[in-house]
Amino acid sequence: MATTRTANAHWEGPLMGGQGTVSLDSSKLGTYDVTWASRAEEPDGRTSPEELIAAAHSTCFSMALSHGLAGAGTPPETVDTRADVTFQPGEGITGIHLTVRASVPGLSAADFEKAAQGAKENCPVSKALAGTKITLDAALV
Repeated sequence: MATTRTANAHWEGPLMGGQGTVSLDSSKLGTYDVTWASRAEEPDGRTSPEELIAAAHSTCFSMALSHGLAGAGTPPETVDTRADVTFQPGEGITGIHLTVRASVPGLSAADFEKAAQGAKENCPVSKALAGTKITLDAALV
């Protein structure tokens, strides 16, 4: 069964001096402020499209890796993933770097690297972002 999740953005004013909000409507978890400065300079308590992409990608990747490892008979104890999304004003999103550390009893470093590469290539968010260079640093802890 397919699912649909919804977020809404509201913007007021010009790009550089304007401001807006983004609400996570499906989960009703909250509404967050966004400005050009929070995107291109310092967050200062506000979010950005890139931070929201980073949240989605790190979560999706962790879920895909956990699923792949469990399916191979080596379920993880923990998976911690950081996604760094780089935004260059005038160019857009120029890259995403995933850093994953996991505890997977009985799994070799080489097999973990292979599973992590598979998750990077096949998680739905990675596929949606296929036009962006995605790099990976994967290690067992």
